[in-house]
Amino acid sequence: MQDNFSDSLPLAAEDVRQLIRAGGYTSHTAGLGKGKLQANIAIMPERHALDFMRFCQRNPKPCPLVGVSDTGNPQMFTLGQDIDIRTDVPAYYVYRNGVLSETVTDLKHLWRSDMVAFALGCSFTFEHALQAAGIPLWHIDKDKTVPMFRSNIETVPAGPFRGPMVVSMRAVNKDRIDDVVEISRRFPLAHGAPVHWGDPADIGIRDVARPDWGDASPVDDNQTAVFWACGVTPQAAIEQAGLPICITHKPGYMLITDVDDSAEIPVLAPEQPRNPTRRMT
Repeated sequence: MQDNFSDSLPLAAEDVRQLIRAGGYTSHTAGLGKGKLQANIAIMPERHALDFMRFCQRNPKPCPLVGVSDTGNPQMFTLGQDIDIRTDVPAYYVYRNGVLSETVTDLKHLWRSDMVAFALGCSFTFEHALQAAGIPLWHIDKDKTVPMFRSNIETVPAGPFRGPMVVSMRAVNKDRIDDVVEISRRFPLAHGAPVHWGDPADIGIRDVARPDWGDASPVDDNQTAVFWACGVTPQAAIEQAGLPICITHKPGYMLITDVDDSAEIPVLAPEQPRNPTRRMT
């Protein structure tokens, strides 16, 4: 079984999905699907779907909604050709009563006729643009999963869904902060510009060496910790909601869609990051 793709083996998004569906790839998707939108997922019974949609609408920064399935239909036809949400993600988390109960690579045995699947944009989408601009990304270079943290930034609740915003972190050279902000803000469906950079304690993160999800990433003396809103935020909300069953992607193990990334979507006004005065040069 192949766990990592070589740079010499570029694959179209549909080919990656077919490999995942066949069980031939079960690792993180950072660096894959160049030019295509990657997506976080959340799957739940229809009775909770409207509240979850409200949660996404009220929290568009961490939860940019890009696709919703029909009830009971696992085909995400608005996101590409032959996308089966039950099989086309490398690994899934299954929550029961708000508690993570198991990790699986296939949902066929869990899918029900009342299930609704949501797809939310992912910051992996803009990483290709950062790399093209000469900005190194440690987790991709080292074949790791980006570190993710619970912050002290509260989301706007909807029904049973509430909780902290989860953020992903990338260490960026101090002289490239402005470039990173400018590039990532062009991708509003992939969380856009950072929500914070500088002292992690300002957003409630005590130790960047101990992420809540993913792998710890070093922050060198010439670098600054930069934080983006993260699509794992619904997982924190799902824990709070305590639904009888809810399914998400394993953090870092995303759905790769056929949708072109959002680089050409016009941004009407620059996004303002949290604590914008804390730019470190």
